[in-house]
Amino acid sequence: MSFESLGLAPALLRALAEQGYAEPTPVQAAAIPIVLEGADLLAAAQTGTGKTAAFALPLLQHLSQGPAATTRRPRALVLTPTRELAAQVHDNLRAYGKHLRIGSTTIFGGVSMGPQMQALRRGVDVIIATPGRLIDHMQQRSVDLSGIEVLVLDEADRMLDMGFLPALKRILAALPRQRQTLLFSATFAPLIKALAMQFMHEPREVSVTPPNSVATTVTHHVHPVDAASKRDLLLHVLAQDSRRQTLVFSRTKHGADKLVRYLEAAGMRAAAIHGNKSQNARTRALADFKSGRITVLVATDIAARGIDIDQLPIVINFDLPMVAEDYVHRIGRTGRAGADGMAVSLVSHEESGLLRDIRKLLKQDIAISDVAGFEPSHPLRLDAGAPRPAQGQRQPRPSGRPQGSHRPHNTSHGHGGNERPAEGNRKRQRRRRPAAKA
Repeated sequence: MSFESLGLAPALLRALAEQGYAEPTPVQAAAIPIVLEGADLLAAAQTGTGKTAAFALPLLQHLSQGPAATTRRPRALVLTPTRELAAQVHDNLRAYGKHLRIGSTTIFGGVSMGPQMQALRRGVDVIIATPGRLIDHMQQRSVDLSGIEVLVLDEADRMLDMGFLPALKRILAALPRQRQTLLFSATFAPLIKALAMQFMHEPREVSVTPPNSVATTVTHHVHPVDAASKRDLLLHVLAQDSRRQTLVFSRTKHGADKLVRYLEAAGMRAAAIHGNKSQNARTRALADFKSGRITVLVATDIAARGIDIDQLPIVINFDLPMVAEDYVHRIGRTGRAGADGMAVSLVSHEESGLLRDIRKLLKQDIAISDVAGFEPSHPLRLDAGAPRPAQGQRQPRPSGRPQGSHRPHNTSHGHGGNERPAEGNRKRQRRRRPAAKA
């Protein structure tokens, strides 16, 4: 199958050819014809399968073939959970639409609203926004959503995880009833289905991968280690190939910054990306990582989605995520587009339960091997009968985890981080997952 056979316009085919794309991925092949028909779509696809093009290409075609607009109101809205994903979608839209006259802009927090207001006043066809900052513009009456013809919810499951459901409902209520709605998600969880039924019209469904699946080209390794020795083991693993681009996940922002200082002191070129960093600092760190100016990017889960790096060979979990599904999103940064990838996790005895949850979710064993010189003083407890803390009892503290916290919210909210989900809703959203999924 070719992109031409999907019915895409010559201008889009030309842009795809210039970027070296010859054949559509499965999600693109399944979704693009449905979107071109004008139907609502509920699409599930794992990270790294090309889902951005699955909605961006037919969206651009729709906008280019429509009647000449009498006003400069935006005609399409793409909602994403994080700034990085919004910026990535914007870059892709501009690349695919380079031979079309389609204007677009990003709307997200962490930067001044002034330039965003100016762009909206000049007029754009497409807005790529995070929910919190878009709500700000709605309150300031600086954005007119009455002309939206196509709405895209990208990474809808993540937006629900981050507590954006009230904001989503408010935004959706401001949109025209007659519109096309495209919802992309890693899973079709009950809340996703409920959202779809409320705001979509007889959506078609596309699912190209099993829920919570990972690329078969990724190999998984676990190295047991005492929490106190994790940093030294990380340095040992990184030193195996100091030129290799590596994405390292830390559970907390403070832990990410400490890791960067430690790695820099050891001579590594490293930077951190998390919600307490300014938008300029986050953008610069990501650009330096993509260009090779730094070889190690230490990130909190804010970076688990929206970072598109070609041929990233390895992801290291310095801390295991508190929710097993986040492991899938983290390691989705490697093994993309059929390339080989490696996921390495440094696991302390205290994180045994988290590792059990991940293995249960993946429905596969993960290779576990000691590293000479870093053997743990206590083995991992991977049997189902391993004791868990009693209700109200504090769990032992893995490295970098703030004492007394149940699940740190590494994706920051408010203007200092990503966006602002309703206060009081975040914990409920974090705990809502059925036990079978975790």
